[in-house]
Amino acid sequence: MKYDRLTKEQFEELHPEFINFLATQSIDKAEWDKIKLETPEVAEQELDVFSDLIWEGVLSRAQYLEHFSKNHIFLFQCFPTYIQSIVLKSLVPETNFLSKEGLQWLSDNMFTSTIEMKVGKKEFTEERNFSIFELIQQGSILSDGKLFNQINDIINL
Repeated sequence: MKYDRLTKEQFEELHPEFINFLATQSIDKAEWDKIKLETPEVAEQELDVFSDLIWEGVLSRAQYLEHFSKNHIFLFQCFPTYIQSIVLKSLVPETNFLSKEGLQWLSDNMFTSTIEMKVGKKEFTEERNFSIFELIQQGSILSDGKLFNQINDIINL
């Protein structure tokens, strides 16, 4: 298995897609129930293969990621061979970017000496999708890129 297995909740959300996945292998509900009962290891393999297919599709389409922590915001734009990053760090320890007030504080103090901003670019040393998956494993989430683009536009004025 290349990525992690989807959670029970994710499988429930993707139930129609999983049914189609099984159907492509000529496995109907009765056959699936039989596989789960008689050869659970085969059922586990099917779940793993389906999970990897879903992850591969999601990661291939990923363009932006965000990771918020108490004093840092990591923003990423993903390209085919590299990833661009913007890192915002509060130099005021009491700041909490995980709260509405913290984000308002960021908005009010973006270009003051209380915010450290770094921009970077890194070539993928591993396969692109796996590198993005690792960022998700570390707490990043897929995003629409609005925040990345807003800050990037301001930086490049």
